[in-house]
Amino acid sequence: MFMGFSIRRWALLFPLLMLAGCGQPEAPALDQQLYIWQRQWLPAHQHALRDSRADFSTLRVLALQSFPQAGWSRAQVDAHLLRQDGRPLIAVIRLEGQLKSLDSHEVIAQVQHLITDWQGQGLTLAGVEIDHDAGVARLPAYRNLLSELRQVLPASMALSITALPAWLNSPELPALLSSVDSSVLQVHAVSDPRTGLFHVEQTKKWTAAWSRKTSKPFYLALPAYGVALLPASSGGPIVESEVPLERDGDRQELMADPQQLRKLGLELRDNPPEHLAGLIWFRLPLANDRRAWSLTMLRAVARGEALRSQVTLQLSEHQGLFEISIINSGNLDSPWPERVTLAASACEGADALAGYSMQQTSNSLTFSRLREGRVAAQGQRAIGWARCAKIDQGASHVDP
Repeated sequence: MFMGFSIRRWALLFPLLMLAGCGQPEAPALDQQLYIWQRQWLPAHQHALRDSRADFSTLRVLALQSFPQAGWSRAQVDAHLLRQDGRPLIAVIRLEGQLKSLDSHEVIAQVQHLITDWQGQGLTLAGVEIDHDAGVARLPAYRNLLSELRQVLPASMALSITALPAWLNSPELPALLSSVDSSVLQVHAVSDPRTGLFHVEQTKKWTAAWSRKTSKPFYLALPAYGVALLPASSGGPIVESEVPLERDGDRQELMADPQQLRKLGLELRDNPPEHLAGLIWFRLPLANDRRAWSLTMLRAVARGEALRSQVTLQLSEHQGLFEISIINSGNLDSPWPERVTLAASACEGADALAGYSMQQTSNSLTFSRLREGRVAAQGQRAIGWARCAKIDQGASHVDP
């Protein structure tokens, strides 16, 4: 009797459950965009743009910077590549936070000149983003600049700003946000660098708070890069990013954790705060960019794929000369192996390449890591060479 009652009940409930399921579609993926932050464009941009097109909808391109002493500087973008790419473009104008004041007339004139130049090169701008790390006390002046700029921009050209969590408690924030079409909340590199680049739990709190403060779309700017900290004679450390600094001293490398960011992206997709429109990744990586995630890994994180590295040994032989490489066939960048040991016999000569040392015995070659490095997802790196009668790859191993 209980069994019959259960079957009849399920027969009645099943159509209702199906209807309820139809009314609850899977949460759509958040919009994913990219910052392009190189000041000088290179041939490698062509491949990076091509390989990023399927996963990132919009390009936010560093276009113009204003420095306290040096004045205005244009990024040397490749207009042909951007025309060929065809994705919506947002020109980013960086106003350094150390500027003593904001000359609204000069800023607006520079922005208008930039727009005219880009349009003359066949580029259609979807918007302009102002990136200015204004102190809280200077937010009223910043708001006035943005209001004036919004008035002179075409109605079809969106105005956005890079925003800081430090502004959350300012009474000026609502008025500032009302003067633009959208905001980009930067949640990386906004705290003492000694505590790390990025903190997931703090990011969640900031995102929820920003959602309550704005009535317009906002994005999160997330890190896909690393920096190095160098000791300073006084005060906090010196931060070395994509441009190497000619300074001595041990470097402490920091890298955004892809596993953390993948998990955060999935959580935000499944339960997005109100007004969150998408994620913007800093920055588009180029081949051999030593302080950025590989593009393969960035795409995997943006998609929410499970991440794993798979580092193996690869030998290429020609007339007894072996090139010894490590290859990563996974989608997660991996540290260089600490040690690679080869079962080798009758070796006439062998040596390591930069970053490794080599020790030889009568039946083995051992390559030991001398410094930190990464093998990009779907990438490889040569670590040495050997001229031997035989290398038994099956008896060789990579550790770890």
